[in-house]
Amino acid sequence: MTRRAILGLGLVALAAGPAAATSTHELVMVEAPDCHYCRRWHAEVGQAYPNSPEGKFAPLRRVNIGAPELSHLTSLRYTPTFVLLQGRQEIGRIVGYPGASFFWELLAGLLGKTPFASQLVEDIRT
Repeated sequence: MTRRAILGLGLVALAAGPAAATSTHELVMVEAPDCHYCRRWHAEVGQAYPNSPEGKFAPLRRVNIGAPELSHLTSLRYTPTFVLLQGRQEIGRIVGYPGASFFWELLAGLLGKTPFASQLVEDIRT
């Protein structure tokens, strides 16, 4: 799903009624110091992510695999793994890093399960 498609979903959501986006979302990147694909993600996406609409909606939090703060998440075996959270509730995850364009597409699919699209439309209006 492209950013344009997400914007279209937001227009549909607005037509259906106001979205209640009162909860906090974040993208947790589970990584390891020796992870080649983690370094690739940081080089190809990492600098742009915080300034993107996606990064503003779901800020990135980097956590090393095995950290106690991840104990509520099951089956974290591979790095990088990107877990989209709403509070402590997992919305979905991306396991591995298939390259920048695939990452953005997979992330768009996860964000489609949130009020992201309608918030994006609202941000464009203001």
